[in-house]
Parts: sequence; structure tokens; C-alpha cells
Amino acid sequence: MKRRFLVKSTLALGALCGTGTAQAQTYPTTGVKMVVGFSPGGTVDVVARVLAEHLTTTLGQTFIVDNRTGANGMLAAQTVAKAEPDGHTIFVSNSSSITLNPTLFKNLTYDPERDFTPVTTVVAVPLILAVNPDNPETASVKTFQDFLALVKAKPGAVPFGSAGVGNITHLAFELLGDRAGFKMMHVPYRGAAAAQAAIFSKEVIAIFDTMAAVPHVRTGKLRALAVSSSQRLPALPDVPTVAELGYPGFDITFWVGLFVPKATPQGIVDRLNREVIAATAVPAVRAKLEMQGGVLTQTPAAFAAKVKSETAELAAIVAKAKITVE
Repeated sequence: MKRRFLVKSTLALGALCGTGTAQAQTYPTTGVKMVVGFSPGGTVDVVARVLAEHLTTTLGQTFIVDNRTGANGMLAAQTVAKAEPDGHTIFVSNSSSITLNPTLFKNLTYDPERDFTPVTTVVAVPLILAVNPDNPETASVKTFQDFLALVKAKPGAVPFGSAGVGNITHLAFELLGDRAGFKMMHVPYRGAAAAQAAIFSKEVIAIFDTMAAVPHVRTGKLRALAVSSSQRLPALPDVPTVAELGYPGFDITFWVGLFVPKATPQGIVDRLNREVIAATAVPAVRAKLEMQGGVLTQTPAAFAAKVKSETAELAAIVAKAKITVE
């Protein structure tokens, strides 16, 4: 009896595996919706559209971008969490919606670990620590060490700008201050563009900016002191990483990745992973993605591990800095 049960169980498992393999081979069977939680033109939207255009051509079905804006990506996350787990609805998300929202918001209507399966990251966007060389207070700040000397001389009094309370551009300063032993005055703005405007108007002394800072660094309107990623930014190869400057392990970036509903067959997850990685190897596709950040792909398992470790790290930063969001 026991042996018969084992045989039946093995056959059933084999049938399921076979079904998953067959689904992966025929996927996609209809149009695919790529749900984005932010407005057209932003980094997440651009990455989604670059991939959608390529995958439509290579996989023979239409991949369309569906912008469900609102609540820092929460509306889009809810949409995908409730979708059929067949690979035909994909959540194209920034890192904050996955690793930060669970810590910042008490009544989150989705659970990243429970509701989604990671597919792969696509790009990772380092943050650029920048000052305004035309500001008399930072005219002489030419290096990261100069910056440390300035902020340590006036504990808690030197203002920095961010894209909002709890935003990654805020947490980067909190993490850096914790590691380097300084405290600054936080001035939150409504978005990265407003924070950048604030440094030009001399309202703040420093910002951790996005790739939008690169053109201004090249023209000399901003002075880049360091980048927040573990690797130097190809667009600014002479700017050192924070880790290089004496803080090993410092690595905080804004990434864009793909997720599918939790029960999506592994075969489809793996197929999507392979197709996206192949897309990033196409020179024309890669060139467009590199305008948004450094291309970064990985296996679903590696991505899942990254999400888990990063969520814990950000939760620790939020708790230590006592950050709360209304």
C-alpha cells in the first residue's frame, strides 16, 4: 500500500513538472501586461518599455506597459499580486516598493515575499553624492574627505536634501552618517528633481542624486564626491565609491527588477529570466538600459536572496534613524 502511494506520488509530481515544462515552452500564449507603479518617462517606466519592445519581437506576443500610478508603487503591486500566476502579468518594480515599503508602511496591502516570485534585476542605479561648487559653503569641498570635515564640524546643522522621507536618497545619508560618524539636517522634497533644484538654489549643502546628476557633473554645475554602489559608475569613472573611501561593504542602490505572482510555474519564471538576460546582451537594448543605470541581471534565486538581505538592511537603517512615514 505504502509503495503504491509512493509510486502514485512520484507519477503525479512528474506530471506536474512536465506540465510546467510544457507551459514554459509555449509561453507566452497571449499578450503580456507589464505593470509599472510610476508615471511614463521615469526610470522604471523606461526600463519596462525597452524590454517590452524587445520581448514583443522575440517572443511573438505583445508586451504592453500598464502604468498604475499611486502610493509609491503600491497600486501596481496590488494589481499583480491578484493576477493569474501564469506569467502574463509582470510587476516591473523599483527596489523601494519591494524592500522598503514593508518597513515604512504599517498597513501595506501586499507582502513581497508572500505575493511575488523574483525573476531578475535589470538595472541598478547608484546614487551620486554631490555638492554645488558655486555655493560658497561648499566651494572648497573638492573631495569626500572635505565633505566629512564640513559636516563633522557642525553636527546636525548642515542640511542635505532628499526625494522624500524614507526615500532611498534619504536612507543613503542615514547609512553614510551611521558608518562615517556624522549627523546632518534632513530637508525632504517631493521627488528627486525638487531635491536637485534645492542644491542649485543653495537651500541644501548636499544630495544623493540619481543618474540625472551626470550631465551636471560633466558640465561642472555639480561636483560628484562619491557613488553609493559597490562598483564605480561607468558614466563617471573617476568618481570613487564610498566603499573605496574607507567604508567597505557600503552599497545602497536603486534597482529595477521583474516579479511575477507567487504561484507562477518555475519553468515560466526561468524562461522569463533567460529571455530578459538575453535581451540585455543585445547591444541596442543594452545601450538604452545603460542610460538608466548599470545593467544588472541574476538568477531568480540570487535575486530572492538580494531582496531578503536588502529588506533586513533597510529595516535596520529605518529603525536606527527612527524614520516614520505618515
